[in-house]
Amino acid sequence: MKVRALEADFTEIGPRWAENREFAQLYNAASICPAYLEPFLVKVMIEARKRLRPDQSVIDEQIRLFNLQEMQHCKQHMAFNKMLFAHYPEIEPMAKAYEADYNRFLKTRSLQANVAYCEGFEAMSAIPTTCFFEDFDELWAGADPRAEALWKWHLAEEYEHREVVHSVYTALYGRGPVAYFVRIYGFFFATAHILSNINKIGKYLLAREREGMTAEQLAASKAREKQVTKLASKHFFRHLRAILSPWYDPAKRQPPRGVSEVLARDNAPVPIVTRPALA
Repeated sequence: MKVRALEADFTEIGPRWAENREFAQLYNAASICPAYLEPFLVKVMIEARKRLRPDQSVIDEQIRLFNLQEMQHCKQHMAFNKMLFAHYPEIEPMAKAYEADYNRFLKTRSLQANVAYCEGFEAMSAIPTTCFFEDFDELWAGADPRAEALWKWHLAEEYEHREVVHSVYTALYGRGPVAYFVRIYGFFFATAHILSNINKIGKYLLAREREGMTAEQLAASKAREKQVTKLASKHFFRHLRAILSPWYDPAKRQPPRGVSEVLARDNAPVPIVTRPALA
């Protein structure tokens, strides 16, 4: 693992950064998540790090690099979200309510439950990583390269550190039946919690996007939304089967097309273009 810096100015990008505006607005909503989730991940990993044995120095170093990567992701999504809040100030209270959930989890939930939540998110990230690199080529065409760079840099590093939280969880809690069921509960809880917040914000942004549309335009907008959500869920069950296995090992996951090229860089300049040319 290495820590890469993305140098991008999102001040002038605007919320309609893709020709498919439904695609842009759905992932504008998704960008809210990392700004609050990733500081939570870092805080949980700091606590977990204190529980490691002296002979677990490899995992300790992995956590250090993981935390540095996640804080870089947080920093860039916060900059992107600042642009969103300027255009849609109504979503900032929704984001703050989401942040409050994580503050409550840190105070009221056990470390195992919080590590399981984090592991669940890291497992779930396999789904958008595959989609963003392999299934969204037509959606990226004509999109602002800064938005493409933000997501591809972020998700490539999610792939790179895919095994860290799983290694921490098994190092602290083992692989027995109780540990397995807590991990699976953490996956489903994290997935439901994150998606419910993204969907709430996405619903608001799409409603704003559709203001003043004719019936024909609205039908077309909903068709485009359906296309995006269908592509986004294309690999869900394939990844779910692996995640639910008692022998789940994220280290064995193969990189989607284009991820290795991003990870070969020492930094993350804009643009990151890893899709094949469209005919």
